[in-house]
Amino acid sequence: QVQLVESGGGLVQAGGSLRLSCAASGRTFSNYAMGWFRQAPGKEREFVAAISWSGGITYYADSVKGRFTISRDNAKNTVYLQMNSLKPEDTAVYCCAASPVGLRVKEGSYDYWGQGTQVTVSS
Repeated sequence: QVQLVESGGGLVQAGGSLRLSCAASGRTFSNYAMGWFRQAPGKEREFVAAISWSGGITYYADSVKGRFTISRDNAKNTVYLQMNSLKPEDTAVYCCAASPVGLRVKEGSYDYWGQGTQVTVSS
């Protein structure tokens, strides 16, 4: 089992920044690739970003590329999502997830999920 707890969400104006954190506990954090997903009201959950177990490989959705940065600190069992130049369309509940099979885009590859943190971007 891996327990994941997100934090750092909130209300921000368009153009602003937020940094989300996802703290992991349980099994060895460095064994898992980590991903961030988001779900806006009335929409399906979508992939945002992912990072390999070592942190050496990252991948982003086109909608956030160049604005968001995923990183991890295996000594702290934490993965981060730095979000810059936020837009109203970034408003969603953001969840982190852990994948035992490596960096993936599809939700089905992630075994463990956090509860999520709300990000609201006002125009």
